[in-house]
Amino acid sequence: MSATVRTADAPDAAGVSESVSQPESAKSESLASLPPCAQGQKPMRADAKRNYDQLLIAASAAFQASGVDTSLEEIARQAGVGIGTLYRHFPTRNALIESVYRREVELMCARADELLRSEPAERALSEWMGGFVRHVAKKRGMATALKAAAAEAAEASGGSTAPGDSELFTYSRGLMYGAANRLLAAAVADGAIRADVDSQDLVRAMSGICLANDQPDWQDQAARLVNLLMDGLRFGATGVPATATDTASP
Repeated sequence: MSATVRTADAPDAAGVSESVSQPESAKSESLASLPPCAQGQKPMRADAKRNYDQLLIAASAAFQASGVDTSLEEIARQAGVGIGTLYRHFPTRNALIESVYRREVELMCARADELLRSEPAERALSEWMGGFVRHVAKKRGMATALKAAAAEAAEASGGSTAPGDSELFTYSRGLMYGAANRLLAAAVADGAIRADVDSQDLVRAMSGICLANDQPDWQDQAARLVNLLMDGLRFGATGVPATATDTASP
């Protein structure tokens, strides 16, 4: 039995509750992750792309160290550019926060495939789970700010879309559930974990662990909880790779 993605309501890593589904068009979702000038517009020059990337790296470090209200001038300074360059790429603080959030979700989910290429499926799953929890727990401030901005935008426009239904969160959920699904399917195929857990179950459980980040020892506690979750996933595993089972079948 393979791990699958359900379409029931579940909280995502940002604490939003809504219907979960995979993106209909991988191409359009991929384009959504690119910088504005890459989305059907004139490509960035090499120096502009370098500045864009350096701003995202500097902003990510600043948001983690000082929160999302950190000085944009300081972010520009750390990136080695002027404040005018920052505003050319990101007209508002929320635009910068959104781009950082999107980039980091993409990197986190790409890490799942890197681990599957280099590690046994069970270890890849365990390492990715630990990284997911550490990442999301540290970045909750960004998600909170983005939800607030989405709510304000919806109210200003008279729309009824919930903050968690924004394009960004829909896109991010699709990536998270896809990465979790690939890891679970590989571990099930290896006989390393039980087959009745899907990607929604896993992300729901990891999102709960992320809520422990308000305690002084949250990282140690989170590591213990991830280990406990892995023990639960191993319970009832066949211990036999699917290929071996298929070979043994009459």
